[in-house]
Amino acid sequence: MSSCVIGRAKRIVGELRVPGDKSLSHRAALCAALGEGVSRLHRFSPSLDCERTLACLRALGVPIEITDAEDELTVTISGVGLEGFVPPGRALDAGNSGSTIRMLAGILAGQPFESTITGDVSLQRRPMDRIAHPLRLMGASVRAREERYAPLTIRGGKLRPIRYRLPVASAQVKSCVLLAGLFASGTTIVEEPVPTRDHMEIMLAEFGAEVSVVGGVIAVSGRPRLRAREYRIAGDISSAAFFIAGALALPGSHLFIRDVLLNPTRTGFLEVLRLWGARIEIENVRWWYGEPVGDVRVVSSPCRERGQAEPLVLSGALIPRVIDEIPLLAVLATQMPGGMLVRDAAELRVKESDRIRVTVENLRRMGARVFEYEDGFAIAGPQSLRGAEIEPEGDHRLAMAFAIAALLAEGETSIRDPEVAAVSFPTFFHVLERIVER
Repeated sequence: MSSCVIGRAKRIVGELRVPGDKSLSHRAALCAALGEGVSRLHRFSPSLDCERTLACLRALGVPIEITDAEDELTVTISGVGLEGFVPPGRALDAGNSGSTIRMLAGILAGQPFESTITGDVSLQRRPMDRIAHPLRLMGASVRAREERYAPLTIRGGKLRPIRYRLPVASAQVKSCVLLAGLFASGTTIVEEPVPTRDHMEIMLAEFGAEVSVVGGVIAVSGRPRLRAREYRIAGDISSAAFFIAGALALPGSHLFIRDVLLNPTRTGFLEVLRLWGARIEIENVRWWYGEPVGDVRVVSSPCRERGQAEPLVLSGALIPRVIDEIPLLAVLATQMPGGMLVRDAAELRVKESDRIRVTVENLRRMGARVFEYEDGFAIAGPQSLRGAEIEPEGDHRLAMAFAIAALLAEGETSIRDPEVAAVSFPTFFHVLERIVER
């Protein structure tokens, strides 16, 4: 297994664009495949996860072409409509992508043939009963290993609309049910316990579906004719987050990131940083296809003392809005007065890794004082970090979060299996090296 050695940095300086947003890319590809005509998706995410979505769609008979000009992917998809998919010749492979398997299952549930979708060892440990249950309520046959895990074998057909309240806050499960609702005769309704990222409902409307959103209740009308379109994908704020965190923590840093997705369900990370006194400016805000986009300017500055330096608390409805960034926030918390307390985040234990355990273990390797809970952790701050060997356990976000920790630590840090970053951000380590000064 390879490793990447990173030493302490002086500061971060530069201007960049991050790759297209992974969440938008998945959804745009699925909607384009369901559409009629040719869609062109510009700045499509180069992540391995999104490659898996495209590969699965190809296996279902969807014509797809990819061009790469000046490091910008354009994906051209000839939509097949609701009824143009064909049975795959073998099991569909979602790799490490929970988005692929959960959202594509909603489309497979509407098909009049049987198909199997699976993934790698990590994905086969993640719970799929949360999508199997509503799809069965809609009339699809779904078989799962031990009734809970991939591989999933799905036989669909004519579906019936349902009103479904999500038992856990999950944008992937919501998206799955809404996509299945396209194949139902009538209106499918999803109720959210707390708001999650709303890209699917925005995307479906952009491609011509009839969607309504009132509070936490989302309704989609079945049997639409989706239209093809040109679509430009904004930069992934979850990828930008790593560089923003590094720039804030290293004195003398100045970073400018263009064309970043600023959907309010995704900017909880920025709100948390501002509670720590971060100097983050949003410039040139505009709208791309129903989604707010802007440029982000970050200037390092001493964090403000907050009262008696009590820990910053992340819990409740804020958790779904920062779920991808919690390991990174844990790294930053070691540098902040009062540190941080995270609760209500048990969902982190069923991500690509057990992100609570892996975050805690690697912070302890770097000498940090951390207390682990079943649904989160408590981190003291400020405290010094020292270089160590980091084991991300195949989790792309853990590898990248601890690359930022390495910039703050005394000595050298070795990150095992850095290639896992390609799951979401293949060029992460190259971009990081370009903007770091030592």
